[in-house]
Amino acid sequence: MIQKIKGFKDILPEDIGIWQKVESVAKSIFENFGFSEIRLPVIERSELFKKSIGENTDIVEKEMYTFADRKGELITLRPEATASVVRSYIQNKMYAKEPERKLYTIGPMFRRERPQKGRYRQFYQINAEVFGIKSPLIDAQILLMLTTLFEKLEVLDTVTHLNSLGCPKCRPDFRKALIDFFKPVLSELCKDCIRRINTNPLRVLDCKCPSCKKAVENAPIITDYLCDECETHFFSVVDTLKSQNIPFELDTKLVRGLDYYTRTTFEIQTSLPGAQSAVAGGGRYDELVKMLGGPDQPAIGFAIGFDRLVEIIAAGQKQQEPSIDIFIAALGEKSNKMAYKWICELNLSGIKAEMDFSDKSLKSQMRKAGKLNAMYVAIMGENELNNGSVVLRNMKTKNQELVLIDNFIKSVKDKKTA
Repeated sequence: MIQKIKGFKDILPEDIGIWQKVESVAKSIFENFGFSEIRLPVIERSELFKKSIGENTDIVEKEMYTFADRKGELITLRPEATASVVRSYIQNKMYAKEPERKLYTIGPMFRRERPQKGRYRQFYQINAEVFGIKSPLIDAQILLMLTTLFEKLEVLDTVTHLNSLGCPKCRPDFRKALIDFFKPVLSELCKDCIRRINTNPLRVLDCKCPSCKKAVENAPIITDYLCDECETHFFSVVDTLKSQNIPFELDTKLVRGLDYYTRTTFEIQTSLPGAQSAVAGGGRYDELVKMLGGPDQPAIGFAIGFDRLVEIIAAGQKQQEPSIDIFIAALGEKSNKMAYKWICELNLSGIKAEMDFSDKSLKSQMRKAGKLNAMYVAIMGENELNNGSVVLRNMKTKNQELVLIDNFIKSVKDKKTA
């Protein structure tokens, strides 16, 4: 038997309802906030991610699915969506039509990392990105939109962690202070963090290794190194969130794993069971549009871990069985032909109707109707055809009634709308 690849998963029919609900709620909220949907390729040129994410990040060094096409060009299954959205914003000259754009996208991403609960090699994200707005008010509005989404989905055990990563003007001083701090505690750091010190020292602050977490307890904090402009921007975000009663925690150890982030950065974390505490994260990336060949446009965005969010919602609710409106239990060739005609007509009118196509016994068909959680069952055999009526049973109350064959479709529709 050929099995699925490790780290990939099937989303089965019994699970898809939650996925559809999350998508529906997210689209509704995002569009209320002025966002428009964009759909993007899952494959991009590898240089897009190397240039945007950073060549010294774990994603680029270890996790990307990169391969050469038939012409030898390196292409990559997208490991994240922001770079692709920025590429589209530039390539399609959206900035020329209207620099201020709010875009969202939902779809699969790919990273070859160790699979664990809530983390897969093909995983899904919900992304929202804003271009052309420099004001810190948009930072606060993004967080308002995120917290509203979680409230609507009844994911309430979350905490918003907030920090600033400064900008190219003030971050070098902080970077130097970190490197100087780490030198005396090198022996306490893991191999990855020792490697990161000279390439991406901010990532050491984010390491989950217990010895590293202890070693960085008294490390310098970025907010002490912010330039005047970054400090004004950050505390404007803080003040706006407070004025809107949006709860958050200042987290000076919070960094993001991608090189393009600047200034405001945030993460939505949950204490609910599971391997991953973060369910969403994002921040500003004011330099990225220019870095990828576009105009100098500020930007901010976030990504929600769709798989993790679905697992949280599923853990908090009772599994709902799929159900249909009516099952037609037909006995005999003539009844089967009539049942087929009826279910097609009902399906086309928006009513979930099913029948058995294998001419099984009435007992077997009733068992199938029960498995499908049918609200009604219509029983039709030779006697019913001769009498010109069908037995219609309410599967919840067990009440039965006779319905004229000529009036059957109308009766079912009336019960559906009642």
